[in-house]
Amino acid sequence: MRQPATTIDLRRDLVGLLPRLRRFAITLAGEAAVADELVQAVCLRAIAKGHQWSGEGRLESWIYTLARQQWADDSRKRKPKASARGNVTDIREAARDRSASVDPDAIHRMISEMPDGVSSVFLLVDVEGHSYQQAADIMGISVASVVSQLAATRLHFAGLAGTHPIHRY
Repeated sequence: MRQPATTIDLRRDLVGLLPRLRRFAITLAGEAAVADELVQAVCLRAIAKGHQWSGEGRLESWIYTLARQQWADDSRKRKPKASARGNVTDIREAARDRSASVDPDAIHRMISEMPDGVSSVFLLVDVEGHSYQQAADIMGISVASVVSQLAATRLHFAGLAGTHPIHRY
């Protein structure tokens, strides 16, 4: 059995995770400024709860879970307000709106315009390389929901790129 990670090791490893944690926070928050506040809160929470980290598994999975929990806690405290993501409620609806021209920031915008949770699952599995089970555990959803959200996301991107068999001529 491994010894629990020390606070010093946790802090060092947390610094190495900051870029990925920020990307994940942006998928939750949708805005860089709000995501930065979330990252700061998650770092404080991770350091305060460092004694709970057993050293087993992937540290980033534990940190991402803390981020999702922090975001949920913060969301309950905030008053509901209009989302900066617009009124996109379904990934299929987003796929129908292809009027935006493609520019260097197009992928970032497309990911940030995905419905809440979908962009986080996409980032965890397709960008960060987590398994479906790990993503489900981090997000607090079923593996079936992860599979469903990823399928919708991949179809969305395939349709935008014109690579889906339905869109080929």
